[in-house]
Amino acid sequence: MKTGIKYFLLLPLLTFCLNAGSSSDASAKADGQSVQQIVKVPAVPNSLSFAGEDVPLKYFDVREAIQRELTVISYWHASIALIIQLNSRYGDEIRSIIKKEGLPEDFYYLCLAESGLQPVVSPVNAGGYWQFLAGTAKEYGLVVDEEVDERYNIEKSTVAAAKYFKKAYAEFGTWTMAAASFNIGMSNVRYRMKIQSQKNYYDTQFPEETARYVYRALAFKLLLDSPQVFGFYIGGEDLYKPLEYNEVTVTGAVENWSEFAAKHNTNFKLLKIYNQWIRSNKMENRLGKTYVVRVPKEGFREN
Repeated sequence: MKTGIKYFLLLPLLTFCLNAGSSSDASAKADGQSVQQIVKVPAVPNSLSFAGEDVPLKYFDVREAIQRELTVISYWHASIALIIQLNSRYGDEIRSIIKKEGLPEDFYYLCLAESGLQPVVSPVNAGGYWQFLAGTAKEYGLVVDEEVDERYNIEKSTVAAAKYFKKAYAEFGTWTMAAASFNIGMSNVRYRMKIQSQKNYYDTQFPEETARYVYRALAFKLLLDSPQVFGFYIGGEDLYKPLEYNEVTVTGAVENWSEFAAKHNTNFKLLKIYNQWIRSNKMENRLGKTYVVRVPKEGFREN
């Protein structure tokens, strides 16, 4: 489904290496008089599961893999702090959709692993909260063009991801293999299961990105469940509140989204924040689709 090591997975590793290196240098220069940073390897829990499936922590390679991801993200300070704030804004909505679609709620943490709850695009042009490639997004019912890109619609992209996971689970038989296929593609998982005679994610050899994929989601699960254990003290006053909005149904074209925003007592900047799927300042709506636009309740700001 995606190829190459995603930049979203590389950045935290680079950040950790830089932090660890600077810590060693600082301690050496201090000549024992002071410590600039204390770096500890997080402990791995005695038991862990993904989507109700036990993680075989008795195997050294599995324990080391989860510990690696815990170490990486726990020292990815600024980004994890932001993700904790965004989790407060978007987490309940995404989880409720996942639950409504009949998926285990642990799939929410794959969304964190994919995008950090941000409307990003990868170097291979996978886009949105679930990092769909354009072709796969269209296959699962999302509109992707120069004016509308529903990979950036939280509700619709989550429903599309759920459809994918359920289809993959029906074929591969485990949620972990279904998750792996979202990263590398069903055909690739199918091929590796065949040539390696394996059905278990934890016993199958994958390229590094896919091999780390489920562990990264598990690390997010552990960290968000107990952020203070990992040193993140984000007070309630610092958490982002869910966006408040009214819904406006649009069935035709929109000549100018800025004018549309003004008519609804807001501006284009805020309209985009609430509707990341809007990718242009107009919408011809050549497909004749019906769109639900979220209009912020706060209205105009004072100049």
